[in-house]
Amino acid sequence: MCSHRPSCPGPDTVPAHVVAARPEQGWYLLCDGAIVFDDTGELLPDGRAVGPRRVAAGALTIAA
Repeated sequence: MCSHRPSCPGPDTVPAHVVAARPEQGWYLLCDGAIVFDDTGELLPDGRAVGPRRVAAGALTIAA
């Protein structure tokens, strides 16, 4: 789906380039057709959804 050169790498590598951004709405369209959301969830071009990658509460650091 990418039309630029050099073309983007395949899945599971460096992400594709952003071609449209709506940060006020919390989403970005990538050149490979995926939509990435601020919460790290994704909608893939084939219609599959990837859930957000959440960090366990115990793994968070609290500033003193």
